[in-house]
Amino acid sequence: MRFYENKAEDVVIAYIGGGSRGWAWGLMSDLASQDVLCGTVRLYDIDKEAAEANRIIGNKAGEVEGAKSQWRYETADTIGEALTGADFVVLSILPGTFDEMESDVHLPEKYGIYQSVGDTAGPGGMVRAARTIPMYVGFAEAIREYCPEAWVINYTNPMTLCVQTLYEIFPQINAFGCCHEVFSTQELLAAMLEDLYGIKDVKRDEIYVNVQGINHFTWLNRASYRMADLMPLYRQFVGKYYESGYIKDESDHWMNSTFACAQRVKFDLFRRYGEIAAAGDRHLAEFMNGKMYLKDPETVRSWMFGLTTVAWRKEDLQKRLERSRKLVSGEEEFKLRRTGEEGVHMMQALAGYRTLVSNVNLPNYGQLEGIRRGAVVETNAVFRSGRVTPLYAGSMNNEVQAMVARHSANHKTTLEAVLKKDFDRLLTAFLNDPLVTVSYDDAKELLRQMLVNTKKYLPGWDL
Repeated sequence: MRFYENKAEDVVIAYIGGGSRGWAWGLMSDLASQDVLCGTVRLYDIDKEAAEANRIIGNKAGEVEGAKSQWRYETADTIGEALTGADFVVLSILPGTFDEMESDVHLPEKYGIYQSVGDTAGPGGMVRAARTIPMYVGFAEAIREYCPEAWVINYTNPMTLCVQTLYEIFPQINAFGCCHEVFSTQELLAAMLEDLYGIKDVKRDEIYVNVQGINHFTWLNRASYRMADLMPLYRQFVGKYYESGYIKDESDHWMNSTFACAQRVKFDLFRRYGEIAAAGDRHLAEFMNGKMYLKDPETVRSWMFGLTTVAWRKEDLQKRLERSRKLVSGEEEFKLRRTGEEGVHMMQALAGYRTLVSNVNLPNYGQLEGIRRGAVVETNAVFRSGRVTPLYAGSMNNEVQAMVARHSANHKTTLEAVLKKDFDRLLTAFLNDPLVTVSYDDAKELLRQMLVNTKKYLPGWDL
């Protein structure tokens, strides 16, 4: 990239998974809405037609009202072509298709195991990892060959194992994982201030939080606004809304939105452990014993969240495909809508144009006590010119640490099993997952069936 007084030009971003119908459009908006960076985005996707559609859409983004920077969008025929000379690499893929995910999420229901997301923890998260890890081995090898100095930003789930794989294959990689779940909890704390004390217009980034844990199972043991400690206020807030749930906007009611919740799982975990669980209820529930929040659909409804079905995801994909067609043809005008994600802000900071503190997923260099060194954990980090420095997050309370450590150990076992194509080793991790509340024989048969249903992504496995 070339630097000028107030701008970095010729920035090269390689976007792996660049045919995305949705998240890619958000990145286009965020890039066009800022005026510090400009350059080229190379889109690479195994679906070349989808990448080509996004090339057309992306090149329109710089022309719409409110655009502050120009980006040239190109498609790449090979991953090497996309990566060569890249300053930043964005990894955001769907590992497999929704057909494989349908097995991940719904086959366990035949054994009485329900999952609200199925992409991080539980049987679905583990089998998704079995598909994803080999892909990330390839990404790490390609980055090492074509752009070893690039900064790599991962958005793909299962987040922890994606980042862990990158470092396992290429230990010198400059990679981190980004997730917005903590942002949503900061927004909840801002809403709490308005609800309890009428303090309005508090911005998310005005809420300081100390982040501890692993992706989608993050915890806050400190939270403050200016000089005020928010932990006692949160206890008051939980007491007020524990039974009824908290719904700020009826238009986003949990009964009408597959991603919404009434925060009751989060509130219950605070009452149990005294710390703020900082992810959405759908994710948090999957890290706990399967009989607590996900025993059956009736139990799920009683906790005021929903099971995101793959049928809904398939229907939503058709809507996004139609929107892609309209954006390409011009029937629909591309409009800039900032996502609230911090990926572009991180790029700006790494290029030396700002300093940023945000939660990210990185190997544990000592920033989180009680979890083994090298395990990927989620804490705050400081982004500045050419550096990402994790901030010391301290220790978790004993109960939370035990739960996080269990899942972290399972990540290690899962990665080892998938790299070695070892069914028995993967079964060990499978049985250790809190959602797997069935017998040994049923667990073994379920795992085998799930792997067979995704076998085209598992070459070399003896199934």
